[in-house]
Amino acid sequence: MYFAALLARTEDGWEASDTELDDVETLSDLADLAREASPDEDTVLVLIEQEDGWFGVVRVDGEEDPRIYVSDAAAAARSSYGEILLTDELLGREPGDDGPDLDALDLDGTEDGEPDDEDADGAPYTASGESVPHGPVGDAQVLEDLGVTEKELRSMTQDAVSEIAEALGASEVLETVR
Repeated sequence: MYFAALLARTEDGWEASDTELDDVETLSDLADLAREASPDEDTVLVLIEQEDGWFGVVRVDGEEDPRIYVSDAAAAARSSYGEILLTDELLGREPGDDGPDLDALDLDGTEDGEPDDEDADGAPYTASGESVPHGPVGDAQVLEDLGVTEKELRSMTQDAVSEIAEALGASEVLETVR
């Protein structure tokens, strides 16, 4: 089960709204959705959580590039919402990498002896055919100036979205959309 919410920082504190991600296909779409939540170009956080799986934080500050943190890249890669966050840059890859040589692949899209959708360590493959690392990826200091340290963010697991909202002083407004 997924939960996604927008937290927009305003002069009066945090405002929360749940968000539907069905029409979001790219990180750019997600950033545009976040920017729409704050006409004054204030900080907007997109919090995404898959129960017992992973969570992600996308921070959008005005027109700046989004900053992203994902708690478990391999788990997120198995979900359509997670794939939105796992950009080449976030995974430390060169943009535009075309992935494996298609001539070397079997008809089912895998190399001889290779599993269909996971590498030998059980990590899933991206659409370009590269495996995704287990564990956190991205900017673990994404919430540092808002009172959530890197250590605290990395230690969050089960109910991270609620923990983040509590640390920001936004738990009450988040509960109104949960």
